[in-house]
Amino acid sequence: MQQPVLPIAQSGTRTLAAELPSRAGDDVRLAGWVHRRRRLASVTFVVLRDRSGLAQVVVREPRTMTQVEEIGEETVVEVTGRAVANPQAPGGVEVVDPTFHLLTEPARTPPVELWRPAVNAGLPTLLDNAPVTLRHPLLRAPFELAAASVAGFRDTLAGLDFTEIQTPKIVGSVTESGANVFKLDYFGGPAYLAQSPQFYKQTMVGVFERVFEVGPVFRAEPHDTVRHLAEYVSLDGELGFIRDHRDVMTVVARVVAGMLDAVRERAAGAVERLDLTLPKLPAEIPALHFSEALRLVGAAPDEPDLAPAHERAIGEWALREHGSDFVFVTGYPMVKRPFYTHPQPDDPRWSNSFDLLFRGLELVTGGQRLHRYEDYVAALEAAGQPLEPFASYLETFAYGMPPHGGFAFGLERWTARLVGVENIRQVTLFPRDLHRLAP
Repeated sequence: MQQPVLPIAQSGTRTLAAELPSRAGDDVRLAGWVHRRRRLASVTFVVLRDRSGLAQVVVREPRTMTQVEEIGEETVVEVTGRAVANPQAPGGVEVVDPTFHLLTEPARTPPVELWRPAVNAGLPTLLDNAPVTLRHPLLRAPFELAAASVAGFRDTLAGLDFTEIQTPKIVGSVTESGANVFKLDYFGGPAYLAQSPQFYKQTMVGVFERVFEVGPVFRAEPHDTVRHLAEYVSLDGELGFIRDHRDVMTVVARVVAGMLDAVRERAAGAVERLDLTLPKLPAEIPALHFSEALRLVGAAPDEPDLAPAHERAIGEWALREHGSDFVFVTGYPMVKRPFYTHPQPDDPRWSNSFDLLFRGLELVTGGQRLHRYEDYVAALEAAGQPLEPFASYLETFAYGMPPHGGFAFGLERWTARLVGVENIRQVTLFPRDLHRLAP
């Protein structure tokens, strides 16, 4: 006999900490982790933590006080009692006359004191003990921002008639080059972890016209820096029937606005906890051609790319001159862009591509792609690349593809810039890099 499907929470069965202000005078049942215990002469305060926040429980009965002394912080408990108003309690309401029921055995002492307002521990300690340290409200907050941002990304593109897709992460050929890929044994033959969904999302423009994906990408980069990871979350979009890369930039600007709106609406508590100032996004994001950007920062005119110091200087210029935390740099040299990039029609030294800098750091890369089969053959031959490894990809263009382009965000870079941290590992769940494969 098929069992009935039960709702996640039935009305009245559990009260969350954030709901207590509306329950003053009622009997309530809380459940969560013991965040902190504080014993005074005739009373013990227990702060309970759940997904919504903190609740204060007041213990005066001697036997219950003894019970509370025997359970450590992070023990999972259920508490029943009566909610009463107290302006000095979290949310202005506390729980009195409580009964505690342990849902697990008493917890071990955590590696850091999670009840403190800030965690006094180095990054290696935080990462080594991430399953526990991430419970701290401040350390959890960046991931609330990330979740809200992804929701905003999805909602914005769905509202623009994009279709979400899921593409393979084990591939038989390399997207952009033979370097910096993880090779693996695939039933006795070679395969790779995908550097990007690039080929697949272009292919799916021929199916849906507009597509996006949220998923992991893998880069075997031997960089040991504060801004590189071996695995990160990429937010990708691709759209057909564009005029050039500026149509893609328009979509990127819409997406950024949607992500920021979602952070304000869905992660207001995290923004408040972190005391963040959200970025300034003007009605029109300023844009510089790459050649103008070089002149602005005083770099040599033949520089093939922007150095991190150049990006910071351009970000400062955008904020100072345009009141914007964001700035587009367009027209990067073709020699620094992948073979599928469309050249600038009036000067093929430059590309119809762009980067979006956010507070002085490259956040988004995108541009117009080639869309004619013959152009792909010529581009691969000019790059000295054989055609055979790209056969299934090239077939897409032999059967007709519209002018198209796309972009990719790095979620962790976005979150790091929102929070204002320099090391991307501080906003990465269980980071993977040169030295870290656990937890």
